[in-house]
Amino acid sequence: MFDIFSPDALERYVILAPGLLIALVAHEVAHGYVAYLLGDPTAQSQGRLTLNPLKHLDPIGTLAFFFVHFGWAKPVPVNPRYFKDVRFGMLLTAIAGPGVNFILAAVFAIVMHILTTIQFQSGTLWESIIVPFYLICQAGVYVNLILGIFNLIPIPPLDGSNVLAYFLPPRIAQLYMSLSRYGFIVLIGLILIGQYSGYSLIGQVIFPLVRGSAALLGINL
Repeated sequence: MFDIFSPDALERYVILAPGLLIALVAHEVAHGYVAYLLGDPTAQSQGRLTLNPLKHLDPIGTLAFFFVHFGWAKPVPVNPRYFKDVRFGMLLTAIAGPGVNFILAAVFAIVMHILTTIQFQSGTLWESIIVPFYLICQAGVYVNLILGIFNLIPIPPLDGSNVLAYFLPPRIAQLYMSLSRYGFIVLIGLILIGQYSGYSLIGQVIFPLVRGSAALLGINL
């Protein structure tokens, strides 16, 4: 059984944590900020337009990350009734989260490329700083691409469902989005089946796209 408290696991989580926190927080703030620009003050009034991770982390979602390697943050509240064009407003708000993740992945990739140009001798202080920082940036590319691509899957309530709903006839879009109450259960089920069966249907879709996107950034994951 995987020991989350083993030295190797703890080291991996320390490397992964900065990029994961940035990815989750930026994703949710982007949703709320775009909604705010479109006239919805809900996220601002609830104190969610902040980079403070404590305002965004979900306790169960955080624990799930350590035990099943999948987690989530608290969704930023959005009230589409404030939008002049509800469907277009929801489209822009939905795209904002994954869009920020892709931008962050590119930023982490640029930093990685810069770090590879720095020359240092083995066993020096520079090595003890640059190597861990490089690994943190590599993890930042990885988690941001995963989060961005995963959220574009068109299963309600993921962001991709709002993107797809925009292009559907209104009545069909309404029926489609009403499946949100079941979508999260379906997603958790698929992820748990993948964890314990060794075959992840979602992973078969996401990881080739993650590796391909990383390759476009000049990063080999």
